[in-house]
Amino acid sequence: MSENQIPYKIYLTEDEIPRSWYNIRADMKTDHRPILHPGTLQPMTAEELAPVFCDELVKQELNDKDRFIEIPEAIRDFYKMYRPSPLVRAYCLEEALKTPAKLYYKYEGGNTSGSHKLNSAIAQAYYAKEQGLKGITTETGAGQWGTALSMACGYFGLDLKVFMVKVSAEQKPYRKAVMETFGAKVTPSPSDTTNIGRKMLEADPNSGGSLGTAISEAVEVAVTTEGYKYTLGSVLNQVLLHQSIIGQEAKKAFEKIDDYPDLVIGCAGGGSNLGGLMSSFMADKLAGKKAPYFIAVEPASCPSMTRGKFAYDFCDTGMVTPLAKMYTLGATFIPSSNHAGGLRYHGMAPILSQLYHDGFIDEARAVGQTDVFKAATMFARHEGTLPAPESAHAIKAAIDEAIKCKETGEAKTILFGLSGTGYFDLGAYMNYNEGTMTDQIPTDEELERGFAAIPPVEG
Repeated sequence: MSENQIPYKIYLTEDEIPRSWYNIRADMKTDHRPILHPGTLQPMTAEELAPVFCDELVKQELNDKDRFIEIPEAIRDFYKMYRPSPLVRAYCLEEALKTPAKLYYKYEGGNTSGSHKLNSAIAQAYYAKEQGLKGITTETGAGQWGTALSMACGYFGLDLKVFMVKVSAEQKPYRKAVMETFGAKVTPSPSDTTNIGRKMLEADPNSGGSLGTAISEAVEVAVTTEGYKYTLGSVLNQVLLHQSIIGQEAKKAFEKIDDYPDLVIGCAGGGSNLGGLMSSFMADKLAGKKAPYFIAVEPASCPSMTRGKFAYDFCDTGMVTPLAKMYTLGATFIPSSNHAGGLRYHGMAPILSQLYHDGFIDEARAVGQTDVFKAATMFARHEGTLPAPESAHAIKAAIDEAIKCKETGEAKTILFGLSGTGYFDLGAYMNYNEGTMTDQIPTDEELERGFAAIPPVEG
């Protein structure tokens, strides 16, 4: 297809929505280390995970053999409400940058939750309903996951208890309002409603919270309340599995225009969007075929990949969850409360951590939030969509790469993930526009305090 024939938006048909999720673990050269029981430090079994997660999700979490796992028809029917999502050519941004690069983004914000999180939320709620549960618990940071899961639980008639990072709840009250509209109960975390929350508040009454703390509270409620299980919106194998639908659609859309990305860029917090976007392209690299250069972009205020340690660590601040081998800043690390860009988790998904450790993810970058919002503003003005701050980390790197192409004259094809919209992040945009936004980058000493809490586990 010639250049002038490529439309702004490349759509698939409903029939082209993938019928299976892609399980990247089955193709990895080195599978990530097993998750460990926090008491025995032995690999977790399905029986040990069952009190926390739904049975079918436990099977998916531990599955390292099946390359493809069929998507139940009820989930595909729900996907049809907002999928397939478009692959968009950023012609206006290209023109503004005067770059020979071709910029494409996979847009995942076309649903009420405003993000890619709904891809896994509906799957996790479906399996909870199939198991006959009364409800589920979860945590949320910026609010996209809590919003998506509240939609999914509302659809299936499940109760939902959400622990929202306190600083995010204060910055984004409208996210809380949307969750409550779909029937969720939202509690700012740390809270005085759980043993772990009370312990955190005793240590720091003014704590703004973290995803690790919210996870601890959600897990505590799940395991102590009959008829409830816990769900997580990122990090876990099962979540990256569900999000593989993003990469599958993107690759198929590129085939329609007879193109293939030279670079794939995604924001990286816990890893769900990056893992989903790159999945089908990473399959090519794992098979020894032509593949893109992969860039993970994280916030400088929470730099798990660029400044963290590859070690076994707890997935929560309360240290009650299993231990995962991942790039981590330590479970006790809490980003500065002035950080408004999301991606606040202390660790990176074990799958992505292993791929990065083995060199399959080519590069990790950490960027400051003022630069992120500068890129977000440029994108909004030229492409007409206000991006989520999380997504804007990928936009920042994509713009940088497009400028490099301008300098070298290379016409690279660049794919980045626009994982969601920023219409619930207006407070942060106001701070940026008013010039009151600042960068808060942790010192080596601050990071060392987090590292000191990493348990001395071999593996």
